[in-house]
Amino acid sequence: MAYKRLDGRKNDELRPMEAKTGVVPSADGSAMFKIGKTIAIAVVHGPRELHPKFLQNPEKGVLRCNYNMMAFSGSGDRVRPGPNRRSKEISYVTEKALLPVLDLSKYPNAVIDVYVELLQTDAGTRCAGITAAAMALADAGIPMKDLVSAVACGVIDGTVVADVDKAEEDYEGGMGDIPLAFLPRNGEVSLLQLDGVITKDDLNKAIEIGRKASEKIYELQKKALKERFEREEK
Repeated sequence: MAYKRLDGRKNDELRPMEAKTGVVPSADGSAMFKIGKTIAIAVVHGPRELHPKFLQNPEKGVLRCNYNMMAFSGSGDRVRPGPNRRSKEISYVTEKALLPVLDLSKYPNAVIDVYVELLQTDAGTRCAGITAAAMALADAGIPMKDLVSAVACGVIDGTVVADVDKAEEDYEGGMGDIPLAFLPRNGEVSLLQLDGVITKDDLNKAIEIGRKASEKIYELQKKALKERFEREEK
């Protein structure tokens, strides 16, 4: 019997989404992305001179990402504040997911800092953070060849679904969790992780369903950026 989603969504259906840029006026760039109950805020500072100087790259700028879940962002226990192994890992994969679209050659010896804060979490947090960060970088005017759109897919009882929520993430029968990030214009994958055991066919299905889902996220990202520029022109 095929798995039926607890919230009634179709297998390829995303939760309701919202996106907005320019949400932190004091930053060089900023954005908010909400999907379901998960809310990510991304803030960009820079480019600015990198210190200490031995970390500088004379040929191009350096991207640094910092991911953090606020203490009471989750529906369960309080999140312990400060860096931990999980936040460091997600900070690293966020950086790697974003780097393929950035042209940092114009910023030798400089750093661009991206701070991602999760205000509220209901699964898919790293993907929401990446999506918000891409918009924030564009809002900051950093040269980019594309945006990055990310979505967390899953395999539950042999059924591939897009945009898993917390109830699905905690499914008693077990779930294959597959965070994915795409460069929408050419469909290139900039992030693919897997937690669990799934078949090769299910992985291919997840990539395909994730790619189609990312196209919907991409349209929302573009809309949020366009609205920001229209506000600036008025």
